[in-house]
Amino acid sequence: MAEAPGVVRITDVAALAGVSPSTVSKALNDTGSLRPATRARVREAAERLGFVPDAQARSLSARRSFTVGLLSTDSAGRFSLPVVLGAENALVGGQISALLATARHDPVREQHHVRSLVARRVDGIIVTGRTTDPRPPIQVPMPVVYAYSPSQDPRDASVVPDDAAGMAAVAAHLVALGRRRVAYVGGRGDQAASTLRHRALAAALGEHGHELVGEPLFGEWSERWGRLAVDLVLGDHRPGDPLPVDAIAFASDQLARGGCDRLRDRGVRVPEDVAVTGYDDWDVMALASRPPLTTVDPQLDRLGQRAAELLLAAIDGRPAQGPELSPPRLVVRGSTTGDA
Repeated sequence: MAEAPGVVRITDVAALAGVSPSTVSKALNDTGSLRPATRARVREAAERLGFVPDAQARSLSARRSFTVGLLSTDSAGRFSLPVVLGAENALVGGQISALLATARHDPVREQHHVRSLVARRVDGIIVTGRTTDPRPPIQVPMPVVYAYSPSQDPRDASVVPDDAAGMAAVAAHLVALGRRRVAYVGGRGDQAASTLRHRALAAALGEHGHELVGEPLFGEWSERWGRLAVDLVLGDHRPGDPLPVDAIAFASDQLARGGCDRLRDRGVRVPEDVAVTGYDDWDVMALASRPPLTTVDPQLDRLGQRAAELLLAAIDGRPAQGPELSPPRLVVRGSTTGDA
């Protein structure tokens, strides 16, 4: 079959750069021992000519598919979607294509996707989920990195949010504002996010010489539970009576938004009387709350990017082992400072 008119060949790039075709291949595939100036000259020539490498030939020569699987246990929702997008950004930067598969929290569907990714000979797989609870590892013949939802095997490479650092930042912020009587409201008591954040907050306040007020309150991850929990914290308090707390730390923005609503219903001012903090920096909740929520941003896109970096390193023969903590950042808004 005759070659299509206007197709730029590797020999054209070689002629413009003044090198051999094999040198062009090495420069564009980052292989061989070439001087940086030579690689730069070849890439400039390829760009000027609009040269598009043959992906199939590249794959065969490197014995790689240059594709990576992104396996999410849910439908790429609130927590897994930012992780997936962050990972994809890093993979695209490394000229790697990503195949997204969503298991929707169905083990049978997940096994189907795992078999499909293996059959496609992906170079590696990133596994993510909707909670930070450890999950069973997948068994595949290529590198795997777990993101957000860590592997139950402590030897596996996992990138997880540093919730302890997030709650330490919350504690330091509240103490700096002069808050001394802090209550904690979590989500489900059988989930790592609830229990770890409670322990971390209690420990961080202890380092400042303070204790949490009362026992931690656990319930569903909903605005409804946030409102009910406020009633439990305040008890039979009436306007004008001394308040039992001057701050409430909620384990999610959804809980905190419901909590702010209920505090306002009961005549308690936020933050003048009670400061409120959330967690996750979910815009839909944090910015719609009255006032907007001070919260912790786990920087999930950055977490996903780091997972992709670890996977690419593992594909290149430099695997990591064990969990790695991804740093959060405190986002200060009106629910603690009074600013709009």
